[in-house]
Amino acid sequence: MSQACESCGMPIETGHYCAYCVDEAGVLQDFSTRFERMVQWQQRRGSPRGQAEQETIAYMAKMPAWKDHPEVLARLGG
Repeated sequence: MSQACESCGMPIETGHYCAYCVDEAGVLQDFSTRFERMVQWQQRRGSPRGQAEQETIAYMAKMPAWKDHPEVLARLGG
């Protein structure tokens, strides 16, 4: 039975995070790295930079790894 990465939502078999969200030591990447990579993913799907940033923050705010992160809260205005 699979579960979802707590950082990006990708399906995973075990653990909390997928291979894309951790560093070489298996530790969750820092906010700025993860945010930038997720924004770039949104841009590859066709979103302009500003829209991609807004979409990414809105998505990260729903993810267990980021929902209470100060940077997410600050960007949401909360």
